[in-house]
Amino acid sequence: PPSALPCPIPSPIPPHPLPSLPTLSASSLLLPPPGRLLLPAVPGPGTALCLCPSGRRSGPGLRAGRREMFSKLSALLQQAVDTEEEPIPLLQSFISHWKGITNYYIVTTDDTLPVKQTDIPWRLRQMLDILVYEEKQLERGETGPCMEYLLQHKILETLCTLAKAGYPPGMKQQVLILITKLLGQIQQPLLPHINVHRPVQKLIRLCGEDLGSKTEKEEVQFLTTVCAKLSQDPYLINFFIEKKDSADYRRLSSCPSEKNRVQRDQAFGTESPRSSWSQGSQLDPSPTPCASSTRLNPEGEGGQRDRTLLSALLTLTASEKPQFALKACEGLLLLARLPEEVAARYMVESTAVCRTLSDRLSDLCKLIPDSIDPGQVELLGRVNWRSHCAASRVEDADSFPGKGAAMSFFSWLDYCDQLVKEAHEVTAAAVAQEIRRRFFVKVLEPRLLQVSEARILSSTELLMGVVTHVTSPCLLDELVLFLLGEEREGEVPGQPACHPLRYQLIDRCNHLSDEISMATLRFFEQLLQKPQEHIIYNLVLRNLRGRCYIGNSTGQEDRAAENEHLDETDELEEDPFFTDIYTGSRFPASDWLVPPVATQEATKADGKPEVNRIVNSFLCLVPDAVKTSDLVAGCGYDTYLVDAHRMFQGCCVNAREWKWPLVPKHLESCEPGGIFYEGDFLKVLFDRMAQILQQPYDLNLQITSVVSKIALFPHPHLHEYLLDPYINLAPGCRSLFSVIVRVIGDLMQRIQRVAQFPSKLLLVRRQLMGLEPEAELDHAMLLKAVIVLEEFCKELAAIAFVKYPSEPD
Repeated sequence: PPSALPCPIPSPIPPHPLPSLPTLSASSLLLPPPGRLLLPAVPGPGTALCLCPSGRRSGPGLRAGRREMFSKLSALLQQAVDTEEEPIPLLQSFISHWKGITNYYIVTTDDTLPVKQTDIPWRLRQMLDILVYEEKQLERGETGPCMEYLLQHKILETLCTLAKAGYPPGMKQQVLILITKLLGQIQQPLLPHINVHRPVQKLIRLCGEDLGSKTEKEEVQFLTTVCAKLSQDPYLINFFIEKKDSADYRRLSSCPSEKNRVQRDQAFGTESPRSSWSQGSQLDPSPTPCASSTRLNPEGEGGQRDRTLLSALLTLTASEKPQFALKACEGLLLLARLPEEVAARYMVESTAVCRTLSDRLSDLCKLIPDSIDPGQVELLGRVNWRSHCAASRVEDADSFPGKGAAMSFFSWLDYCDQLVKEAHEVTAAAVAQEIRRRFFVKVLEPRLLQVSEARILSSTELLMGVVTHVTSPCLLDELVLFLLGEEREGEVPGQPACHPLRYQLIDRCNHLSDEISMATLRFFEQLLQKPQEHIIYNLVLRNLRGRCYIGNSTGQEDRAAENEHLDETDELEEDPFFTDIYTGSRFPASDWLVPPVATQEATKADGKPEVNRIVNSFLCLVPDAVKTSDLVAGCGYDTYLVDAHRMFQGCCVNAREWKWPLVPKHLESCEPGGIFYEGDFLKVLFDRMAQILQQPYDLNLQITSVVSKIALFPHPHLHEYLLDPYINLAPGCRSLFSVIVRVIGDLMQRIQRVAQFPSKLLLVRRQLMGLEPEAELDHAMLLKAVIVLEEFCKELAAIAFVKYPSEPD
């Protein structure tokens, strides 16, 4: 307001608006405050004018003279009002406002007066309006006189000095607002000017000093505006890299590219032993190969950390106000996306970005209580970091102890995952390795290796949440290495575990507690759905690559010739997996077993493709006497085809980059006389499958779900071992088909001791489908296991059908 001007300038000209500046008001001119215009005083009503030297009043003549004088005075005033004043040039107005600010510091002695009670904010707004209006009047790329004056006289640098001094109180906030709007509203690039990026750097050092400060909002807006400008012109990041040592900076610029991830990708795409990959994936002390020789000190003199753009953003990501934390996270993402390799290496080697991200993840995980309900953690699902930051911190009605801590942890993990996914490859590799080193190994692994059943359940659900949230390839690589290790060679039974965590997790699939077994199996099912070749290779494929599970005679033609002179009874006696079938059963094997010879003859007769033989083998594996799906509508084999086709296509999409062979490896190139071991993981699954008749219904569903996920992978060895009933197994070997055959044999003996078995089995199926109310039944576990076994065989038949290539009739 004019009354606050420190140095009023008298002028005989009344204020008028500038017609040539529609965006400027009349108050934008430097005019004297009201009450100081040098105009003649006008007498009020009833005031007598003494025009005679004697001071006596006259009669009507004097009154007429008075009226004449008033008319002349009115005409003079009207002429003054109607006179058009020449508009003051923009530059003169801009300079006047700047001098008004500087004069304040010359005249004012009260250093406690807040800046909002002065005319400084008003003058700063007028200066910004003049700069914006000036740019609109010029051609694109031209610089007006007001902008030149701003740059030449280092006005921004002076303002940053005043902001640092905090005089008058609140000056920092006003300077932040001015520079934020200046960078955001001016279209021409300003940051390349030394008199712009230098004061911007000084102002950055004033940001993030204290969380919860009065200027936190303005700091976040300023920093995110700078990040947005850098994302538009990535080369500008070089102005904000602290070059403490020119020699170090030159070495940083010339350092070779990150090679660890390239080596890892090459190794993941091969089946050969990964000696080169195991060397490239070791946890080096430095996050990048050249860090040891070019590490710049992120600490300032005296042990104080330099306030850089990255450090200020990292500090503000922990703001108690979620909207400010969200903006700071978005600004950090913009910097991580920059394609400049020098900037990426500076971020990794000269700042605390990697350490801060991983340490905050560790701190948030430690806040999750061990007593948290595992079922509630599972119901949380995937937490989006943007939604979590934007949501209210007020506890909702569905809250449970530890929910806030779990939500904050998963939200930050989701943010780290997105940063690794979108960041420069150098930054992504370094952040992922640091998270593995400082969070996976130091914090998560001790929780997973606990022996208390309650803590095993909570830590397993926490691990499954971690697997769910990790989607970036680089971070997923580190997570898989942490969980399963780097081994690619075949497993040897009885050999000490090379990776204790892997052994512990697999062993828990066969835990005495069914609840722990189910939780661990759910974890492996989730892990197998990740697009990472090392998962299925480490767990299963490395033990099948030699095809040692096949006996000497492997060809289908040889098998057919051998089987031509064998009748059904002799074949059953020769097969070791049928020797324990009860020969006196009321359900003889001849009623439910289709011999391979008959199947092959039928195939040759009607010309059906080979896939029908395999599908029928799985469909006929369960005897008709224990089948109930035909008695209930909507339970046919075809119901599994759609889901099997969809899931198989998803597996094929992921496997395209893994370069798997299309046909099995020639036996001539395999190791002769090798001893086959299916591996710890398949051994546990087969052992569980063998006990399916004595296990709870939910556990059986989980086991069959994991096995079907493995069978969907499009690897020829995996398909041959799990889905080909006619392979000639080596002595002592077992396959999925042979395990199911043994279970069927056991089942045919058990059901003889169950009265009214067919009716009870149908009732249980209808109960599971919700068609009948729940009721207590004898042998309920066995009856449910029979239904699971029947449905699992139909699912395997569907998988085998969709995996086989189409053959002409």
